[in-house]
Amino acid sequence: MGLIKPKVTIGVCVRNCAPTIRDAIESIIAQDYPHELMEVIFVDDGSEDETLSIIKEYESKMDMRIKIFHHEWRGLGFSRNVVVKNASGKYIVWVDGDMILPKDHVSKQVEFMEYNPKVGIGKARYEIYEPNNLVSLLEDAGYIAVDHKYKGETDASRALGTGGSIYRVEAIRDVGGFDDYISGVGEDADVECRVRNAGWVLYRATPAVFYERRRKTWKDLWNEGFWHGYDEDFILRKNRKTFIILGMTPVGGLVLGTLYSTIAYKIIQRKIVFLLPAHFMFKRIAWLLGFIKGAIDKLKNSK
Repeated sequence: MGLIKPKVTIGVCVRNCAPTIRDAIESIIAQDYPHELMEVIFVDDGSEDETLSIIKEYESKMDMRIKIFHHEWRGLGFSRNVVVKNASGKYIVWVDGDMILPKDHVSKQVEFMEYNPKVGIGKARYEIYEPNNLVSLLEDAGYIAVDHKYKGETDASRALGTGGSIYRVEAIRDVGGFDDYISGVGEDADVECRVRNAGWVLYRATPAVFYERRRKTWKDLWNEGFWHGYDEDFILRKNRKTFIILGMTPVGGLVLGTLYSTIAYKIIQRKIVFLLPAHFMFKRIAWLLGFIKGAIDKLKNSK
């Protein structure tokens, strides 16, 4: 006799995702979890492209309960709280606008959480989406190596991220949801710290997998790293005991990239992954410069 399946909320917080949102929605529609037990909450955070109109286009095509929210740009913390406040499911499965889910993603995530009641957040495993693009492949290879090395219960110093994660609604509401004031990146790392401190387990690499579209050019990767560093100054100061800045320096990137390249090669069996040290250093330089710029700007604004 199997478990009684609970209701699940799919949270989709997006901004300017017109080129990729269709595939993300199609992968939600294709889920083999009972659609009558699924609701999808879309939150459009002030998109300036066709994202919102594409979402509305799919509303009538989806045989599950749909809620659509739209507001002027407020940031990820605020947008994710819209999902948390309106979710009627036992769990929230987070889907980014550039993600694609295998059809059994929701089923496997829910089953894992049902058998592990102490887990507040469970992160699915990364898979390679574009094996022929160097930048994308190296990005995925790094995450796959991290999943392999740190699979299982983890602490909040190694952020899981919302994309590909399932949240127990009780756990996220228990800590008051996300921080509305975090408008850029880092809302996930912040809430993970609070969820774990509240006594819940964080778990990396559940049996489920997902695909994420990566940056395809070095320029785009640099911009992403700079943006992350700029915004994470606030998170580092707020949760200074749970983050290790050393790992985000170029030297730290070189060390981690070397470690992960050997792990990735054992899994992927492609020599190209030995470029991971250079890849990690490149990202860390962008992050560090963004972090310094963010700290300077915030210091100026505080005067």
